[in-house]
Amino acid sequence: MENILILGGRSEIGVAIAQRLASGNRVLLAARPGPIADAVASVENAGAAAVHTIEFDADDTDSHRQFVDDVEVEFGPVDVAVAAFGILGDQELAERDHRHMTQVLHTDFTAQASLLTVLADTMRQRGRGTIVAFSSVAGVRVRRANYVYGAAKAGLDGFASGLADALHGTGVRLLIARPGFVIGRMTAGMEPAPFSSTPEQVADAVVKEITGGGTRVELWIPWQLRVMFSVAPFIPRALWRRMPR
Repeated sequence: MENILILGGRSEIGVAIAQRLASGNRVLLAARPGPIADAVASVENAGAAAVHTIEFDADDTDSHRQFVDDVEVEFGPVDVAVAAFGILGDQELAERDHRHMTQVLHTDFTAQASLLTVLADTMRQRGRGTIVAFSSVAGVRVRRANYVYGAAKAGLDGFASGLADALHGTGVRLLIARPGFVIGRMTAGMEPAPFSSTPEQVADAVVKEITGGGTRVELWIPWQLRVMFSVAPFIPRALWRRMPR
């Protein structure tokens, strides 16, 4: 039985991944206080040996080390950790309100980098474990239409890429998932972009990669986005700044 830790235990992608990894395993859904019974039931119905909920505030970076230590004392070593928390934010508000801008950057970059550091250090000491970090195509080349969120993801992508290289040969794997537009609660009311995915499709791709014996560091979801964004650096700025979200 493995311990599967989902950080962002109510997120659609996180729950979908938990369902796919549940069979015979212990699933730990870590989230801020709030309704989580439906997520727990769905993971239990997927065949988990046990499901536990843990209170977790991603923005409280000072608590990250103690949080991971406490989880491992109570439940044992974490085998798979999925950092599925994050916020999209309001781009227009962020351009006017530096506090909102700072919140997006803190949650989507600083808090992520902090937690990835703690998880990597903990797993490296025992020489095994898998971590999944969620970047985004929004960070490949930041667009004017969502540059605050895009900047956070660009920073996270660079940080996670370097960390993955630092973990090479240690027995710990860091997978960087780069989905495009995901149709779900976070993007409700927005026009889907080309090659959009659902949380279930993202989860299928991630779980297939981490359970299939692969060794890649970067996972584009869907794969066609890798081709599309390979030309992004060469698009003239005058055209790029008009690109939609």
